[in-house]
This record gives sequence, structure tokens and C-alpha cells, in this order.
Amino acid sequence: MNLSFWEHKTWLSNIDFAVIGSGIVGLNCALSLRKKHPKSKIVVFERGILPSGASTKNAGFACFGSISEILEDLKNHSEEEVIQLVKKRVEGLQLLRNTLGDEQLDYKEYGGYELFTKEDAELFESCKSKISYVNDLLKPIFKAEIFSEQVNHFGFMNIQPKLIYSKFEGQIDTGKMMLGLIKKASSENILLLNSSEITDISDNGENVSLQLNSSEEITSIKVFIATNGFAKQFLDEDIKPARAQVFVTKPIKNLQIKGTFHLDKGYYYFRNIEDRILFGGGRNLDFKAEETTEMELTKLVQNRLEQLLKTVILPAQIFEIDRRWSGIMGMGKQKKPIIKAVSKNVFCGLRLGGMGVAIGSSIGKQLAEFS
Repeated sequence: MNLSFWEHKTWLSNIDFAVIGSGIVGLNCALSLRKKHPKSKIVVFERGILPSGASTKNAGFACFGSISEILEDLKNHSEEEVIQLVKKRVEGLQLLRNTLGDEQLDYKEYGGYELFTKEDAELFESCKSKISYVNDLLKPIFKAEIFSEQVNHFGFMNIQPKLIYSKFEGQIDTGKMMLGLIKKASSENILLLNSSEITDISDNGENVSLQLNSSEEITSIKVFIATNGFAKQFLDEDIKPARAQVFVTKPIKNLQIKGTFHLDKGYYYFRNIEDRILFGGGRNLDFKAEETTEMELTKLVQNRLEQLLKTVILPAQIFEIDRRWSGIMGMGKQKKPIIKAVSKNVFCGLRLGGMGVAIGSSIGKQLAEFS
């Protein structure tokens, strides 16, 4: 790649802040940097023609965790840690809504539901018995009862008799969210470079040298890594890629399903997009195989998703799949995100744990504090 004098001068010289990754975290980091440093030169580098990880590929859940997910978290985290995790998700969602506005996000608060299959009787009884406990635990955040039992009025089959409902969950249009962030960044004089992969980072103490598309060397005073599931190429941290496979149906006549839905401790999730169903998950069928950055689909997961759609979600309806895809999340042993200085001038905001919509905005903002 031989850049012209003009290309180098305009886009790639005298960079104050380089942000790697143009997803939710990266763009929110860039916007926060602009607030703190109005005259600085900020460049966001993105390896793909669109954000490469999960920011434009996620299901668009504005959620903070189903009751079974929260109870699962309580097995590995203290009560206070779980309260803080949920609090950060709620605050992050509010920040996202404040940043872009509900109209741009196409935000709809239809509520969220957890359903339990026939085989999940024990899990259902356990979750049901702990509704009051979790409500009391999280009351300081929501100032109201969060979870309650609901009858199954959606026509779901082969499930436990009741659903567990939260009125506080919503859904967004992921594409509109990212388009809104991109437009906002451009209007704030932040340069966005797509098909621009950073392949190496070297901090010499004065500034940071970056290898662009394996050929061009550029420098920046400070660098912010926001590549989440792809970060292993730069950092030795407790973070692994986690692929999520998804499909969406063609429009379904008289679809009665409205809201966001969780199944099997959150490993499966579905929602309506107007009169379609978006359905994803299944990485628990083969964790090791889904620990990858390859944007592929597998028969194992896709067949299971279709089977659940036929037998549980839309048992009495004919449907056709319109589109299938996958996205890459960043997971670790702990749910707490990694926001830290890697060296004197390099910083990272990673490990969103499948909660990018909820916490991505606030992680981007916190990451910019290192400037």
C-alpha cells in the first residue's frame, strides 16, 4: 500500500488519539475523547467495511440479565459484585439512550421474558423460588419489583407453565444505533477509516507506533484498543472470543410475539423485529468450537435453533429463514470488563461478556478517561 502525500498528511499524520475498533466501545471512546480534547486529531481504525465484532451483528437487546443469568452470576461473584454488574448495565443503557435518543435507537420497552423448557423443571422451580430474593437484592437500582411470574399468552409449547417477566427490558435497532454513532462521530470531526487493520502496536514511551494493513507505519500519541473478542492478538489478558450464531425469519403473518426472550440461562435468546423473529445462541452446545473469531455458521447450532423455533417458539406457524449470520463477543472467567492501561500510552476496554449494548457506551467513556 503506497499512500499519497495527501492521504498521509490528511488522515495519518499528527494523530493525537488512535482508537482501534469502530464498535460501540470504540466510537463512544472517540466521542468522549472529543469532549475532553476539542482540538485534538482523533482517528478510529476499523479492519472491516463495517464494525467487525458484534456491534452491528448483535440481537439488539437492551437488557441487564435474566433471573437465571443473575442467579448463575451469584455462584461466581459476591452479591455486591452482581449488584454493581447490573447497576453498570442499567447506567450504560441510560447513557446510550441519552447519547443517541430513543428515536434514533428505535427503542421499544416491550419487556423481557424468560421461558423454561420441559426439561428445565428444576431450574424453573429454583428461579421461581428466588424471585423475591433477587427483587430485594436489586431494588436499590430499580426502585421497584423487577421480576414476576406471567402466564404464557404467546402460544409457546413444551415449556414450563409460567414465564418470568421483567417490565424494564427493551429492544433497539442495532443498525440504527451504529449508524447514529458513526454520524455523530463524523459530525464531531472524528476520522473513521474502514478496511484499516492495525496489525502491530509498539509503545516507545513517547508515542505509539502502529502497523497499518501490515505495510504502513504510523504514529499516535495515545492508543485505545476497543476490539473486544479480537483483542488477543495485542494483549495477554483473560479474554476469549465467543461466537454467537443468529438467524432472522421472513415476515410472519399475525405474529403475536412482542418483546425480548431468554431461554436456557440466556444461552438462547429471541425477539420480534416487527413481524419477524430473530433467534440466536447455542454456543453452549460446543463451547470450544465457538471460541473462535471465524464468522462461520455450524450445522449443530443452526439445526438446534431451527428445532427450538419449530417446537417451542412457533409450534403452530409456518416460517422461512431469511438471513443467517454470526458475530464475535469477548468473554472471560469474570464478567467484570477489562479497562486498564496496557503500557504508558496504550489502553484497552474489553471483555463485554455479551452485554455490549448495555455496557459498551460506559466502557468507551471510561476508556477515554485515560487521556
